[in-house]
Amino acid sequence: MAQQILMRISGGILVATGFAILGLIVLALIRAFAGDPAPAVSAQVADEQPMPVALVAEPKVVEPEAVEPASTSPLLSDSPFVVKRILQIDEPFVHGYYKWDDEGVPDGEIVITVDLKAESISVFRDGYEIGAAVIKFGDALKPTPTGVFPITQKSKDHVSNIYHVPMPYMLRLTNDGIAIHAAEVKWGYGTRGCIGVPEEFARRLFEEVELGDQVIVTNGKMLDLGEQIVAG
Repeated sequence: MAQQILMRISGGILVATGFAILGLIVLALIRAFAGDPAPAVSAQVADEQPMPVALVAEPKVVEPEAVEPASTSPLLSDSPFVVKRILQIDEPFVHGYYKWDDEGVPDGEIVITVDLKAESISVFRDGYEIGAAVIKFGDALKPTPTGVFPITQKSKDHVSNIYHVPMPYMLRLTNDGIAIHAAEVKWGYGTRGCIGVPEEFARRLFEEVELGDQVIVTNGKMLDLGEQIVAG
């Protein structure tokens, strides 16, 4: 009996296997006639990644009229705000000393720089340094402020209405009493925030500047040829 059962099972397996093989053959024939791609080809296409658009796009052609011209900086080599000359000073640069030399320098805008750390003032016309002097400046009680200050008043024979002392050739920088003016410049002496310069230098400076000319006060800003005369 067991032998008959095994024979039936074996026969059933063979029949089922035969039907399965026949079904696969029929399915393959149907796909072939229907035009389906082979499974291997489909797998290969699925593995490929599309190339990024940026790598295959054609380069953009920019017409000449579409290109905007580069902006022109106001601080070019021919600008009055660029150092074109520094005065040659061979003498000791000490308190009370000044130098003024504007021979051959063209007319142009005046810019004044003051460096508190170097205790010096420089006058530039059209970018050429025409004057330099040692200064005295604010003490600990009222230090000289840094920044950019336009000259708002000129007074040749000015007398301070705060301290009631003469301030010849006064050039006002602020409304609270800060100015450039003639003073006796000695080592160890300070001011109440003003910038004191030798009197003859103050006279020349007074005659040179106009209202609105800029005074740039810094604390350690050094300038060299070709550099921009700006605060910072």
